[in-house]
Amino acid sequence: MTQQNEERVVVRRADHPGDLGWVVMAHGEGYHRQFGWDTDFEALVARIVADYGTRHTPAREAAWIAELDGRRVGCVFLVAGEHPGLARLRLLLVTPEGRGLRLGTRLVAECLSFAREAGYEQVTLWTNDVLVAARRIYQGFGFTLADEEPHHSFGRDLVGQNWTLDLTRAVNSPTE
Repeated sequence: MTQQNEERVVVRRADHPGDLGWVVMAHGEGYHRQFGWDTDFEALVARIVADYGTRHTPAREAAWIAELDGRRVGCVFLVAGEHPGLARLRLLLVTPEGRGLRLGTRLVAECLSFAREAGYEQVTLWTNDVLVAARRIYQGFGFTLADEEPHHSFGRDLVGQNWTLDLTRAVNSPTE
């Protein structure tokens, strides 16, 4: 990333009015445009965001927004998992306008740094195999594929994947 681009990009906490609504809208519109997913996906994102917005514990859960020239172009969430040592990475997104600036990597790095500081031992995530760019980011940080299963969701036949990262052995930054 050039110095000029670094000055144009900010990664900050998702704590401004409109941030949570933008996450839902950007996911719904973006995934429909790119993959033809229907509003069932937007509803899933809305539930995740609503749960975060109404119930998150700031010491253990956080969300970030990436901005380019003051416009939102990316996001990621870290929420508590089923047991105290487990966190879940959720809702990573970089819009077409924000791509090519390594914002996905920056967002995941911020998320994993927070997870370590919060004392988590493991981070998991669920994704679909069509999300190739995101998968490369996860693999760069050391996530490994735990399992995958075909499913029909969001109006499409997909292959869902569960990925896991052991923070006690993970790399701090992705491999190139």
